Amino acid sequence: METQQLIVKFRSKGYKVTPQRLAICEFVLSSKDHPTADRIHQELKKKYPTMSLATVYQTLHILSEIGLLQELGFTYTTSRYDPDTSPHIHIICKKCGKIQDYKSESIERLWAQVVEELKIKPIGQRLDIYRYCDQCQKSEN
Repeated sequence: METQQLIVKFRSKGYKVTPQRLAICEFVLSSKDHPTADRIHQELKKKYPTMSLATVYQTLHILSEIGLLQELGFTYTTSRYDPDTSPHIHIICKKCGKIQDYKSESIERLWAQVVEELKIKPIGQRLDIYRYCDQCQKSEN
């Protein structure tokens, strides 16, 4: 999403736009590795030393609220954030926590079929498959 589109989206919902918020948005929306709020904070503090972790969490909450981000909460670990809100599967390593996305036309067709059968308008979706990644399997052997 372009910076100007982000600004319009934030302002249309009544939120202030600051350089720090824009930096958080640009970082997380371009991310492919489902970062944590702590990681986002650590990376952006290099450029914005006064940025608080609270600002990161507030911005992530706003992005989730306006539908640009999906929070992936887990029972025994911290939340991760996914900018891809389209139907896809998360393949998660139970040992190291690495998350990979799996997308295919069959998933999109199945999702459309489920939505049609249920006669609902979903506000989100999430499908997780757990396994041990190749690296963690090798370390076990």
